[in-house]
Amino acid sequence: MRVEAWIFLALTVFFAFAAVLYGILAGDVEPVGVVALALTAGLSLIIGTFLLFSARRLDQARPEDDDDADVADGAGELGFFSPGSYWPFGMALAAAFTAVATAFLLVWLMVITIGFLMMAICGLLFEYHRRPQSH
Repeated sequence: MRVEAWIFLALTVFFAFAAVLYGILAGDVEPVGVVALALTAGLSLIIGTFLLFSARRLDQARPEDDDDADVADGAGELGFFSPGSYWPFGMALAAAFTAVATAFLLVWLMVITIGFLMMAICGLLFEYHRRPQSH
């Protein structure tokens, strides 16, 4: 993950430089572009530092990080993926209705849809959680 981390950190530097340059060239005419570029730099910094910290916690190097790795080194099980879950659909539907409620500033609908969104997130997270068996 080190390669991905350095890509995002390089993008952070690029977006910060672009924000400064845009602020100088645009002046007081267009302040929104400077804010957008600065926020983009901040978001790429968050992703880059997360990937860098995650790479430090890995016990072994991934095949993607090794220059001398073969294609066969990346073979094997990648993880568990749910074959047929309806929770992502429910989460997307609740998020869409939350966005519509936010756009029209319907507070009562925002409260309801955020409740449905939280239920969908919890359902997705705990879909395969099993309660400990009592003897």
